[in-house]
Amino acid sequence: MKKKVAFICVHNSCRSQIAEALGKHFAGDKYEFYSAGTETKPQINQDAVRIMKQLYDIDMEQTQYSKTFDKIPSPDIEISMGCDVGCPYIGRQFDDNWGLDDPTGQSDEVFIKVIKQIEANILSMSY
Repeated sequence: MKKKVAFICVHNSCRSQIAEALGKHFAGDKYEFYSAGTETKPQINQDAVRIMKQLYDIDMEQTQYSKTFDKIPSPDIEISMGCDVGCPYIGRQFDDNWGLDDPTGQSDEVFIKVIKQIEANILSMSY
């Protein structure tokens, strides 16, 4: 049975959504991936959506949406994306914190750097 991995950030609109999409893309055969936040946004970050389509031909809006932590299956592994916009509180310690800066409002180059770091982290996962 595959372990359930949840990527958590405050708004579940950018980094955690990217991580869910890349997790499914690169390691969906090893893990089940989810993303969630402690708050939600009306839509996934549109720069993230656009760049993920350009880089990987992944349309996050087809299969993903902003949701809170209580709306996903109970995960085996919980990973925080980073606390630069506030740390999400899930009632216990995270298994890992990837410490990624939120690229919202930044240039495409900043988005791509964060996306490539998420890709590298997923490819090296060994939980």
